[in-house]
Amino acid sequence: MPVDEDQASGNRIGPSTQNGGVAFTMVLAAQGPSPAAQAALDKLCRTYWRPIYGFVRREGIEPEEAKDLTQGFFLLLLERRDLETVRKEKGRLRSYLLTSLKHFLTNEHHRAMAIKRGEGQRLIPLDALRDSERAGFEPVATLAADQIYERRWALTVLDQVLARLADEYRAAGPAAAGLFDWLQKSLTDEPDRPSQADTAHEFGMTENAVKQAFYRLRQRYRKLLCEEIAHTVMVPGDIDDELRHLIAVLRA
Repeated sequence: MPVDEDQASGNRIGPSTQNGGVAFTMVLAAQGPSPAAQAALDKLCRTYWRPIYGFVRREGIEPEEAKDLTQGFFLLLLERRDLETVRKEKGRLRSYLLTSLKHFLTNEHHRAMAIKRGEGQRLIPLDALRDSERAGFEPVATLAADQIYERRWALTVLDQVLARLADEYRAAGPAAAGLFDWLQKSLTDEPDRPSQADTAHEFGMTENAVKQAFYRLRQRYRKLLCEEIAHTVMVPGDIDDELRHLIAVLRA
Protein backbone atom coordinates (compact mmCIF):
# COMPACT_ATOMS: atom_id res chain seq x y z
CA MET A 1 0.00 0.00 0.00
CA PRO A 2 1.46 3.42 -0.94
CA VAL A 3 2.17 5.73 1.98
CA ASP A 4 1.06 9.33 1.92
CA GLU A 5 4.13 11.55 2.34
CA ASP A 6 2.53 13.48 5.21
CA GLN A 7 1.85 10.20 6.94
CA ALA A 8 5.38 8.99 6.33
CA SER A 9 6.80 12.26 7.60
CA GLY A 10 6.39 11.15 11.19
CA ASN A 11 3.83 13.85 12.02
CA ARG A 12 1.39 11.17 13.16
CA ILE A 13 3.95 9.35 15.23
CA GLY A 14 3.30 10.24 18.84
CA PRO A 15 4.49 9.17 22.27
CA SER A 16 3.73 5.63 23.37
CA THR A 17 3.43 4.50 26.97
CA GLN A 18 2.91 0.80 26.36
CA ASN A 19 6.56 -0.20 26.60
CA GLY A 20 8.01 2.93 28.14
CA GLY A 21 10.49 2.53 30.94
CA VAL A 22 9.64 3.24 34.54
CA ALA A 23 11.50 6.23 35.95
CA PHE A 24 14.05 5.03 38.49
CA THR A 25 13.48 8.17 40.52
CA MET A 26 9.82 7.18 40.90
CA VAL A 27 10.88 3.96 42.63
CA LEU A 28 13.40 5.74 44.84
CA ALA A 29 11.01 8.52 45.81
CA ALA A 30 8.25 6.18 46.98
CA GLN A 31 8.31 5.37 50.68
CA GLY A 32 6.61 2.46 52.38
CA PRO A 33 4.56 -0.34 50.78
CA SER A 34 3.28 1.77 47.91
CA PRO A 35 1.48 -0.29 45.22
CA ALA A 36 2.72 2.14 42.57
CA ALA A 37 6.33 1.82 43.70
CA GLN A 38 6.03 -1.96 43.89
CA ALA A 39 4.64 -2.08 40.35
CA ALA A 40 7.42 0.19 39.12
CA LEU A 41 10.13 -1.91 40.74
CA ASP A 42 8.52 -5.08 39.41
CA LYS A 43 8.65 -3.67 35.89
CA LEU A 44 12.29 -2.67 36.30
CA CYS A 45 13.09 -6.25 37.29
CA ARG A 46 11.21 -7.70 34.33
CA THR A 47 12.98 -5.33 31.99
CA TYR A 48 16.55 -5.76 33.16
CA TRP A 49 16.80 -9.44 34.11
CA ARG A 50 18.88 -10.39 31.06
CA PRO A 51 22.13 -8.75 32.26
CA ILE A 52 21.69 -10.42 35.65
CA TYR A 53 21.14 -13.87 34.20
CA GLY A 54 24.05 -13.41 31.77
CA PHE A 55 26.41 -12.52 34.63
CA VAL A 56 25.31 -15.49 36.72
CA ARG A 57 25.81 -17.91 33.83
CA ARG A 58 29.30 -16.53 33.15
CA GLU A 59 30.19 -17.32 36.75
CA GLY A 60 29.96 -20.98 35.75
CA ILE A 61 26.54 -21.67 37.25
CA GLU A 62 24.39 -24.20 35.39
CA PRO A 63 21.27 -22.93 33.56
CA GLU A 64 18.61 -24.21 35.96
CA GLU A 65 20.40 -22.99 39.07
CA ALA A 66 21.14 -19.69 37.32
CA LYS A 67 17.43 -19.30 36.63
CA ASP A 68 16.56 -19.92 40.28
CA LEU A 69 19.26 -17.49 41.43
CA THR A 70 18.05 -14.79 39.05
CA GLN A 71 14.45 -15.22 40.17
CA GLY A 72 15.50 -15.30 43.81
CA PHE A 73 17.75 -12.25 43.49
CA PHE A 74 14.92 -10.12 42.18
CA LEU A 75 12.44 -11.49 44.71
CA LEU A 76 14.88 -10.58 47.49
CA LEU A 77 15.35 -7.16 45.94
CA LEU A 78 11.60 -6.61 45.87
CA GLU A 79 11.26 -7.69 49.50
CA ARG A 80 14.19 -5.70 50.89
CA ARG A 81 13.36 -2.53 48.97
CA ASP A 82 16.84 -1.15 49.68
CA LEU A 83 17.13 0.74 46.43
CA GLU A 84 17.97 3.84 48.42
CA THR A 85 21.53 2.49 48.60
CA VAL A 86 21.81 3.18 44.88
CA ARG A 87 23.01 6.65 45.84
CA LYS A 88 26.33 5.04 46.75
CA GLU A 89 26.59 3.85 43.13
CA LYS A 90 26.34 7.39 41.74
CA GLY A 91 22.58 7.05 41.36
CA ARG A 92 22.73 4.61 38.46
CA LEU A 93 20.59 1.51 38.34
CA ARG A 94 23.10 -0.30 36.13
CA SER A 95 25.89 0.02 38.71
CA TYR A 96 23.63 -0.64 41.66
CA LEU A 97 22.27 -3.93 40.34
CA LEU A 98 25.74 -5.22 39.43
CA THR A 99 27.17 -4.36 42.84
CA SER A 100 24.17 -5.89 44.61
CA LEU A 101 24.44 -9.04 42.50
CA LYS A 102 28.14 -9.52 43.32
CA HIS A 103 27.46 -9.17 47.03
CA PHE A 104 24.50 -11.48 46.71
CA LEU A 105 26.49 -14.25 44.98
CA THR A 106 29.22 -14.17 47.64
CA ASN A 107 26.69 -14.56 50.45
CA GLU A 108 25.99 -18.28 50.78
CA HIS A 109 22.95 -17.68 52.99
CA HIS A 110 21.38 -15.33 50.46
CA ARG A 111 22.21 -17.70 47.62
CA ALA A 112 20.58 -20.66 49.34
CA MET A 113 17.57 -18.53 50.24
CA ALA A 114 17.31 -17.27 46.67
CA ILE A 115 17.44 -20.73 45.13
CA LYS A 116 14.66 -21.86 47.46
CA ARG A 117 12.56 -18.78 46.71
CA GLY A 118 13.32 -18.87 43.02
CA GLU A 119 12.11 -22.42 42.52
CA GLY A 120 8.83 -22.38 40.66
CA GLN A 121 8.63 -18.59 40.62
CA ARG A 122 7.74 -16.73 37.44
CA LEU A 123 8.59 -13.15 38.32
CA ILE A 124 11.06 -13.01 35.45
CA PRO A 125 10.08 -14.73 32.14
CA LEU A 126 13.23 -16.86 31.91
CA ASP A 127 11.34 -19.75 30.34
CA ALA A 128 10.47 -17.46 27.45
CA LEU A 129 14.07 -17.48 26.21
CA ARG A 130 14.02 -18.16 22.49
CA ASP A 131 16.40 -20.77 21.11
CA SER A 132 18.27 -17.99 19.32
CA GLU A 133 18.78 -16.24 22.67
CA ARG A 134 19.93 -19.25 24.65
CA ALA A 135 23.27 -19.44 22.88
CA GLY A 136 23.90 -15.81 23.75
CA PHE A 137 23.55 -16.57 27.46
CA GLU A 138 26.04 -19.39 27.51
CA PRO A 139 29.42 -18.57 29.12
CA VAL A 140 31.68 -16.86 26.62
CA ALA A 141 35.35 -17.59 27.13
CA THR A 142 36.48 -14.29 25.65
CA LEU A 143 34.31 -12.10 27.87
CA ALA A 144 34.44 -11.59 31.62
CA ALA A 145 31.23 -11.68 33.63
CA ASP A 146 31.27 -7.89 34.04
CA GLN A 147 31.63 -7.45 30.27
CA ILE A 148 28.71 -9.79 29.60
CA TYR A 149 26.61 -7.87 32.10
CA GLU A 150 27.46 -4.50 30.55
CA ARG A 151 26.79 -5.70 27.02
CA ARG A 152 23.49 -7.34 27.97
CA TRP A 153 22.51 -4.14 29.73
CA ALA A 154 23.25 -2.03 26.65
CA LEU A 155 21.34 -4.40 24.36
CA THR A 156 18.37 -4.42 26.74
CA VAL A 157 18.21 -0.62 26.65
CA LEU A 158 18.27 -0.65 22.84
CA ASP A 159 15.57 -3.34 22.75
CA GLN A 160 13.36 -1.17 24.95
CA VAL A 161 13.87 1.80 22.63
CA LEU A 162 13.03 -0.18 19.50
CA ALA A 163 9.93 -1.63 21.18
CA ARG A 164 8.67 1.86 22.08
CA LEU A 165 9.42 3.14 18.59
CA ALA A 166 7.61 0.21 16.99
CA ASP A 167 4.56 0.86 19.20
CA GLU A 168 4.45 4.49 18.07
CA TYR A 169 4.53 3.56 14.40
CA ARG A 170 1.95 0.81 14.84
CA ALA A 171 -0.33 3.30 16.58
CA ALA A 172 -0.08 5.52 13.49
CA GLY A 173 -1.59 2.81 11.29
CA PRO A 174 -0.69 -0.24 9.20
CA ALA A 175 1.11 1.76 6.51
CA ALA A 176 3.37 3.50 9.04
CA ALA A 177 4.02 0.18 10.78
CA GLY A 178 5.03 -1.39 7.48
CA LEU A 179 7.36 1.48 6.70
CA PHE A 180 8.95 1.15 10.14
CA ASP A 181 9.67 -2.54 9.54
CA TRP A 182 11.67 -1.57 6.47
CA LEU A 183 13.41 1.49 7.88
CA GLN A 184 14.48 -0.10 11.16
CA LYS A 185 16.75 -2.48 9.28
CA SER A 186 18.81 0.49 8.21
CA LEU A 187 18.65 1.89 11.72
CA THR A 188 20.37 -1.21 13.09
CA ASP A 189 22.64 -1.74 10.06
CA GLU A 190 21.27 -5.20 9.30
CA PRO A 191 23.10 -6.86 6.39
CA ASP A 192 19.89 -7.43 4.43
CA ARG A 193 18.65 -3.86 4.85
CA PRO A 194 16.77 -2.57 1.77
CA SER A 195 18.03 0.37 -0.25
CA GLN A 196 16.16 3.66 -0.25
CA ALA A 197 15.16 2.93 -3.84
CA ASP A 198 13.67 -0.44 -2.84
CA THR A 199 11.78 1.16 0.04
CA ALA A 200 10.47 3.94 -2.20
CA HIS A 201 9.23 1.39 -4.73
CA GLU A 202 7.58 -0.77 -2.07
CA PHE A 203 5.64 2.10 -0.49
CA GLY A 204 4.98 4.26 -3.54
CA MET A 205 7.19 7.08 -2.26
CA THR A 206 9.97 9.15 -3.75
CA GLU A 207 13.52 8.39 -2.62
CA ASN A 208 13.71 11.86 -1.08
CA ALA A 209 10.58 11.11 0.97
CA VAL A 210 12.16 7.89 2.21
CA LYS A 211 15.33 9.76 3.11
CA GLN A 212 13.33 12.30 5.12
CA ALA A 213 11.29 9.56 6.80
CA PHE A 214 14.48 7.77 7.85
CA TYR A 215 15.97 11.01 9.17
CA ARG A 216 12.90 11.55 11.36
CA LEU A 217 13.03 7.95 12.51
CA ARG A 218 16.65 8.40 13.61
CA GLN A 219 15.80 11.62 15.44
CA ARG A 220 12.95 9.95 17.30
CA TYR A 221 15.15 6.95 18.08
CA ARG A 222 17.79 9.20 19.65
CA LYS A 223 15.20 10.99 21.75
CA LEU A 224 13.71 7.73 23.02
CA LEU A 225 17.19 6.39 23.77
CA CYS A 226 17.91 9.38 26.00
CA GLU A 227 14.53 8.93 27.68
CA GLU A 228 15.19 5.25 28.32
CA ILE A 229 18.58 6.02 29.84
CA ALA A 230 16.98 8.75 31.95
CA HIS A 231 14.76 6.08 33.50
CA THR A 232 17.85 4.42 34.99
CA VAL A 233 19.63 7.40 36.55
CA MET A 234 18.73 9.80 39.33
CA VAL A 235 20.39 12.93 37.98
CA PRO A 236 19.62 14.22 34.45
CA GLY A 237 23.23 15.30 34.11
CA ASP A 238 24.25 11.62 34.13
CA ILE A 239 22.36 10.83 30.93
CA ASP A 240 25.18 11.84 28.59
CA ASP A 241 27.74 9.86 30.58
CA GLU A 242 25.53 6.77 30.51
CA LEU A 243 24.96 7.21 26.77
CA ARG A 244 28.70 7.40 26.13
CA HIS A 245 29.20 4.33 28.29
CA LEU A 246 26.55 2.40 26.37
CA ILE A 247 28.12 3.29 23.01
CA ALA A 248 31.59 2.32 24.26
CA VAL A 249 30.31 -1.04 25.49
CA LEU A 250 28.67 -1.85 22.16
CA ARG A 251 31.75 -0.83 20.20
CA ALA A 252 34.14 -2.88 22.33
